[in-house]
Amino acid sequence: MEQITPEKLADATDSGISPVTAPAARADEIFLEGPKSRSEEFLTLLRVVKDFLRGLRVLHFVGPCVTVFGSARVASNDRYYALAQQMGAAIARLGFTVMTGGGPGIMEAANRGAREAGGRSVGCGIELPHEQKLNLFLDRAVILHYFFVRKALLIKYSYAFVVLPGGSGTLDEFFEALTLIQTGKIRNFPIVIMGKEYWRELLLFINKMAEAGMISRSDLDLIYATDSVDEAIKHIQAKAIEPFGLKVVRRARRSFPWLGERGIN
Repeated sequence: MEQITPEKLADATDSGISPVTAPAARADEIFLEGPKSRSEEFLTLLRVVKDFLRGLRVLHFVGPCVTVFGSARVASNDRYYALAQQMGAAIARLGFTVMTGGGPGIMEAANRGAREAGGRSVGCGIELPHEQKLNLFLDRAVILHYFFVRKALLIKYSYAFVVLPGGSGTLDEFFEALTLIQTGKIRNFPIVIMGKEYWRELLLFINKMAEAGMISRSDLDLIYATDSVDEAIKHIQAKAIEPFGLKVVRRARRSFPWLGERGIN
């Protein structure tokens, strides 16, 4: 029986595209498809570092955020678009910056609500093979190459997470935040699920996991489900603003353009 060697495995997974010449929209694909040469792996690492550095510089002055997750496929006449817009405005009035993935649908609605309420609105976009444009309601935005970099930045600056109806990407972001809180990797920030009818089966399944002993009963307290903007805002205020001593700061920190930094009003 022929033995599979690292060289043969590399040949089998090699797409023929170098990490150096790969288009940004395929960065994740090239990175995850299998082992490369040492030099190519090192160059990939540099691209990942560059992605993080660009995001860190652009988002350094956004202030405390609430990140809103949700589908890019929701139309502007959808009830969940209206709910996300109302929530974005309410978050902004609370003094937080509204952060999203920067795309259309629910993301656009939350950013739009924040902008129209006079608040700060930022986005972490992603390069995709099929172009997904940034929405028009962003004060600051960064477009990233790697999904895992984007997810890290969406969580890094936030003191609460709001989950509106969405697909597999929204589920991924929700469970990423939940797992980090559950395992103590980040603080006990509130997670608000909105659209109870849409998420009904998921909420039942999470309760089933607790009943089966797959998660702790106390983990259920990490999630707050409501369709009321007022209730969601009260929960964020009680679980984020008061416990972490957040307060409005009028004086903006100084930015250094030569470091790629840009302040935000």
